Amino acid sequence: MSGRGTNGSAKGSGPVAVNRSELIRNVALVGHSGAGKTILLEAILASTGAIARMGTIADGTTLSASDPAAVHQQRSVTLSLAPVMSEDVKVNLLDTPGYVDFVGELRAGLRAADAALFVVSAAEDIDAATTALWGECERVGMPRAVVISKLDHPRADYDAALARCQAAFGESVLPLYVPVTHDGALTGLLGLLTRTVSDYGDRSAAQAPLQPEMRPGRPEELAGWDEARGALIEGIIAESEDETLMDRYLGGEDIGLETIIGDLENAVARGSFFPVVPTSALEGIGTAEVLEVLRRGFPSPAEHALPAVADLDGKPVKGLRCDPDGPLVGEVVRTTVDPFLGRVCLVRLFSGTLREDTSVHVAGHGLEDRGHPDHDADERLGHLYTPFGASLQAAPFAVAGDLCAVARLSAETGDSVSAREAPMIVAPWDMPEPLMPVAIEAASHGDEDALAKSLAKVAAGDPTLRVERNPETHQLVLWCMGEAHADVVLDRLREQGVKLQTVDVVTPLRETFAAPAAGHGRHVKQSGGHGQYAICDIEVEPLARGGGFEFVDRIVGGVIPRTYVESVEKGVRAQMARGVAEGFPVVDIKVTLVGGKTHSVDSSDAAFQAAGALALREAASAARIQLLEPVSTVTISVPDDYVGAVMSDLSARRGRLTGTVSAGGEFTDISGEVPDAELLRYAVDLRGLTAGTGTFRREYLRHEPVAR
Repeated sequence: MSGRGTNGSAKGSGPVAVNRSELIRNVALVGHSGAGKTILLEAILASTGAIARMGTIADGTTLSASDPAAVHQQRSVTLSLAPVMSEDVKVNLLDTPGYVDFVGELRAGLRAADAALFVVSAAEDIDAATTALWGECERVGMPRAVVISKLDHPRADYDAALARCQAAFGESVLPLYVPVTHDGALTGLLGLLTRTVSDYGDRSAAQAPLQPEMRPGRPEELAGWDEARGALIEGIIAESEDETLMDRYLGGEDIGLETIIGDLENAVARGSFFPVVPTSALEGIGTAEVLEVLRRGFPSPAEHALPAVADLDGKPVKGLRCDPDGPLVGEVVRTTVDPFLGRVCLVRLFSGTLREDTSVHVAGHGLEDRGHPDHDADERLGHLYTPFGASLQAAPFAVAGDLCAVARLSAETGDSVSAREAPMIVAPWDMPEPLMPVAIEAASHGDEDALAKSLAKVAAGDPTLRVERNPETHQLVLWCMGEAHADVVLDRLREQGVKLQTVDVVTPLRETFAAPAAGHGRHVKQSGGHGQYAICDIEVEPLARGGGFEFVDRIVGGVIPRTYVESVEKGVRAQMARGVAEGFPVVDIKVTLVGGKTHSVDSSDAAFQAAGALALREAASAARIQLLEPVSTVTISVPDDYVGAVMSDLSARRGRLTGTVSAGGEFTDISGEVPDAELLRYAVDLRGLTAGTGTFRREYLRHEPVAR
């Protein structure tokens, strides 16, 4: 990585299987929605000859727009892989969605990658979510570089964009290249270290693949960049492992360019220095320079630490490294359903080599609460593929550090793939909790089976989706990341021919007695043969919240036999489950059986159960029934600037503030207690309040009286 802008890309040839981990680069393209990630990917593919022409987002013809939902929403909604060859290096480019609803796909892309390329628009501000993501990458030491995109935009301002990047990401973000313009139009890039220009010339008549002409910078092109060049060199030397280099440089010594370039590449690979490359993807300008940074600056998988791995008993497996000859360990980072191949799993290999017709062990643990039950199975692989957007190209093998696709595995996103004789499990990556409920139901009874089958397929590839059959309301609830995520899930279900409809989410209320009451249950029927005879008298008292249910027998003289006393309790419990006012379960009451009558022939268990239920209903008709609503504890993490707005909003939601605490990094955690009915859309509303930076978690606390 020299700032020379040399491309060296293989032209017209698709990605090939490589047999050395050192020849692989796994790079996630990240940034907010609309920053230009997808078009940058298109430009890189066109510049290397991997595709004949660039597609457009508006027409839905980009490589990563294989999902109909992406075309419909005019933005990426899933993780997409596009490998390209640059010289002899295979660069796996992972295009990630920028919209916060699809953060699960972003997390999967970061798990599969060894470095991140942040794409920032020259015409827009950097959103807080992108800044927060930079901080996350910084905490785990992930190498990063920055692309300032859309320099062709009418409002593009390179200097302002660079200043925003440095303010958001830190002082170690420095330009390696700067724009070269002619008559106000971008024509190339100047490499600050070498003072050479990548001249892309007139793009109007150019044909892909687009390659720049390298030439020395002219005086007018070099003018004004001496300070930036000096800052770049000082920034690189400051990260050098040679502690004498800075003193020598400041003392006037002319440090050799090769030494500086070597230190630059090492600092980028370590994640301590972050080069900036300006681009105009629509004009194809800057693609060669981006590829050079990815190829020469970013680390290979062999230089990247592996996630934690354990055996099936949970014992950590030590000594694993990215070695094609090591034990087989990989992880499914994305799952799709192909109409011809069935389930297709995108696998990141951490160790070993994967070949066709090999027996492997598939294991998944830890996502049972989201509808993904724990499982272990031995399976035989069929064909291996290299994904290229929506298409699959046959691959003979895949080595440690590479990504490949496997068809017809039972695996789901997040599952581990390992050798059958030495099964292992990779520790799961952080998965955001879906907190927006959407209730759905089949359009007809005949559609219920189709809905269940299709929902299982969709959930298998989306670990951010949680499917719940609420035991109290009996609603089928999809817990989603937000409205856009919900739209994608519903679209995918309907694409599979499922007829469904959304309904209002019912908050699982409960009922209780607000005051003591008495009830008389008389169930007497005579219709020939044995009749039904049961009479009971009960007294009902409210208990404290969380008191549950108590049943007390105060029968004197055996007027009701013990067997029928138990029947009365069964009837009361059954009526409590059905509710006595609005059909919600009754809780927190004490029922005392104080009297009754039996018949020597016509009394029965069923009759006294019916009498017990009648007695509770009669008591309810004579008393005031209090509705109880669920209340959850919430912890909301927001930047300090939004604390006041969030606290005011909590009050408007009938919430009670219980405390605030500094969370570090200019963030505050706000704790409170909020009725669940006020949290149905909170995932969306909090995002609007905090410009997409706020997150929250919730946990059921108790039921409380509904304010009337």
